[in-house]
Amino acid sequence: MSDSSPEIGRSIVAAGIRTNYHDVGEGFPLLMIHGSGPGVSAWANWRLVMPELARRSRVIAPDMVGFGFTDRPEGQKYDMDAWVEQAVGLLDALGIERADLVGNSFGGALALALTIRHPQRVRRLVLMGSVGVPFEITPGLDAVWGYEPSFESMRRIMDYFAWDRSLVNDELAKLRYEASIRPGFQESFSAMFPAPRQRWVDAMTSKEADIRAIAHETLVIHGRDDQVIPMSTSLTLANWISRSQLHVFGRCGHWTQIEHSARFARLVGDFLAEAQADEPRALD
Repeated sequence: MSDSSPEIGRSIVAAGIRTNYHDVGEGFPLLMIHGSGPGVSAWANWRLVMPELARRSRVIAPDMVGFGFTDRPEGQKYDMDAWVEQAVGLLDALGIERADLVGNSFGGALALALTIRHPQRVRRLVLMGSVGVPFEITPGLDAVWGYEPSFESMRRIMDYFAWDRSLVNDELAKLRYEASIRPGFQESFSAMFPAPRQRWVDAMTSKEADIRAIAHETLVIHGRDDQVIPMSTSLTLANWISRSQLHVFGRCGHWTQIEHSARFARLVGDFLAEAQADEPRALD
């Protein structure tokens, strides 16, 4: 894939890591954090909803280290500490004091951890098909994290993602397979989630007391038919976060932002528009 790829956006050093990110629209900043599938990038995750959300927000969507077109420094550690540091480093590098956060799956665990560790940097929080609370790893997630590069393997794991089978065709599987075998992509991906993989689910969890202490307005979103992350995670988050609301999409798998892109963008856009830019700067 050439450098003219839409997956390649701007470049900035965030917490010492040369980070590929997209920056579109104007308004209050919205940081969108992608999931952890093989060959993933911010663009692949958010391409259908960024234009709509950018009508009211300044949308910033980075490739987290280990994923996409962000540099993979030699000896880089892939853990929640590093990812939170990179995300905050990106906000610092862009001169952004406070932002709304949207996190998808793995990105939800990261958004949750960032909100807990740096509450003053977050205005509103959106968690979609989110990791971050305890659950028993699903066969779907185990297959996604255990991906070994081949077209057949990519075709097979993509069946876990979408409820609508028409979205999962050979053309898309070929694109995602080719994305997964770019130089360095599979090496970092396989280094992140070696078996047994339950430990990586556990490593991404935040403490119940810390989640219950979140004072931010939070929108929790899940696809009812998700085979990758069980809907029970979102029920738990909605129960633990006092200022939360829960929206469940029927006939929807793990790809809420793709399978129901217009509804997702409208739901998130309206939720963020409720907030006033002059909300208190700090939350207890």
